[in-house]
Amino acid sequence: MGPYNAHVAMGRAVELAEEHGMGVVAIRNTNHWQRGGAYGLQAADAGMLGICWTNTTGNMPPWGSAEVKIGNNPVVFAVPRANGEHVLLDMATSQFANGKLEILKQQGEQLAVPGGHDIEGKLSQDPASILETKRALPIGFWKGSGLTIVLDMMAAAMAGGLSTHEIQAQGAEYRVCQVFMAIAASKIDGDAVEATVNGVIDDLHAVEPLVEGRSVSYPGEGMIKTREENLAKGVPVDKDQWENLQTL
Repeated sequence: MGPYNAHVAMGRAVELAEEHGMGVVAIRNTNHWQRGGAYGLQAADAGMLGICWTNTTGNMPPWGSAEVKIGNNPVVFAVPRANGEHVLLDMATSQFANGKLEILKQQGEQLAVPGGHDIEGKLSQDPASILETKRALPIGFWKGSGLTIVLDMMAAAMAGGLSTHEIQAQGAEYRVCQVFMAIAASKIDGDAVEATVNGVIDDLHAVEPLVEGRSVSYPGEGMIKTREENLAKGVPVDKDQWENLQTL
């Protein structure tokens, strides 16, 4: 199971970091890790700076082509905070993750900004059109395309496993490669790391927002607020999905 493999691998990276200051684990022949941010938080909860990423099957065209050949290889960065409100950047290298496109399609909503190309090759904010063409837009255009190619190369090389084009040739996404890194903040200077992180966050919170009453947030801050709200009020579930689950 992908999530179990990822949890064990990050746990081992944390163990190595506790002993050596840094731990790196690469695995091959694994499966989708589901919510990648969980493993960043796993490292942060252990007082570690965490980095992890995975390759995927081909689901996005490289810059300069309409042919689907590269993956939207998700990458995660996590920075620990003493209060548990960790910094977490969990992102695909496409402008919108496929899961987000699926949700917005079900809700009948459009994207806030163009997220890919439609059947006519035009930039589109319609998630259904982008899912149909599989022409998602890389983040930062050519920069995101380059980033995802390098992430794929590094994961496959470090793990000795399959790269995106080989995974795509299988006809389904499995046997992917993943990398997990943990860096012990305490081996650097835990207090200094905490002061640095808090200083950056305080500076962000002090800037004037574009929308009155809505402060600029650090990566992961919205997740914390959503979690608190869901713990208090319950987890929202799409009505149609809930009815489908009940019929199983």
